[in-house]
Amino acid sequence: MKIIDLRSDTVTLPSDSMKKAISSAPLGDDVFGEDPTVNALQERAAEITGKEAALFVPSGTMGNLISILSQCARGTEIILGDQSHTFLYEGGGVSTYGGIQSRQLRNQRDGTLDLTDIKNAIRTKDDHFPETGMICLENTHNRCFGAPLSISYMNSVSNIAKEHHLKIHVDGARIFNAAVSLNTSVKELVSVANSISFCLSKGLSAPVGSLVCGRQEFIAKARRIRKSLGGGMRQAGIIAAAGLEALDIMIERLKDDHENARKLAEGIQNISGLFLDLNNIHSNIVYFEIKTENGKTFLERMAGNGVLFFQISPGIFRMVTHYGITSEDIDRVLKLLEDELS
Repeated sequence: MKIIDLRSDTVTLPSDSMKKAISSAPLGDDVFGEDPTVNALQERAAEITGKEAALFVPSGTMGNLISILSQCARGTEIILGDQSHTFLYEGGGVSTYGGIQSRQLRNQRDGTLDLTDIKNAIRTKDDHFPETGMICLENTHNRCFGAPLSISYMNSVSNIAKEHHLKIHVDGARIFNAAVSLNTSVKELVSVANSISFCLSKGLSAPVGSLVCGRQEFIAKARRIRKSLGGGMRQAGIIAAAGLEALDIMIERLKDDHENARKLAEGIQNISGLFLDLNNIHSNIVYFEIKTENGKTFLERMAGNGVLFFQISPGIFRMVTHYGITSEDIDRVLKLLEDELS
């Protein structure tokens, strides 16, 4: 029995072409800047995002942490969403390692922060308050239904940031999903951002790694902080090779994941006892609700039938489509859901 793993797009396995690239990658010492495969990946990432330079890091969490620490001094404050990955799921790193305070604003259902809320959260010049240093955004937004942030919204936030001399960092773990969803380029989506991090091991299906992109001076500082956090790797081209291949072959096919998510959502909507709003289906993430079922036992029964997914909060479940999920898998999931709830 095939296991249909919808827990996250992080469970994706590298393609055969990635494995081949790994086995033949030219290598060097990346801490010395001498790994040609890592250098090629960083150049490619900078080109795709429209930034001057890029830095390969082991994880998205480290990428976000490095981006914030490189641009915000100790004792300053960042503005970010109360449902953001950086706030909820990154171990409080900005405060633990950077001495930086987080000011959380309520995320809207579409992943945005209300522009008026942002303006009101920016600290006035007063010795009682920490100085605001940065606005952090997430695109697509994991906890907000995989919603993408539009170019027009990014421009509006940029206008506020410029007026108050603030930096903008984008947690773009799934930025390529956002670009596909909005039928635009990553370069356009992040043009106003001072820094952007994106993940290779989610929808792009590489085994490990993220990229941080921005201006040359920022990347130089980010490299130093990466080293201090233990993120400097030696012959890292072995894993960077898979990332290069992912950027070549995986971006265009993300639309298949979005189509499978839409098919899954439409099927769930037609199953008695399951509830979702199709207006909340934007990319490859599907949230749905069960109002009467015991969540733990429901997950256990579905797992027993080979279908894995998460309960995010009581009665609220999440499924994520990805490279390892086919249209036929969606048919099977829907049949099993219907059987379980009939």
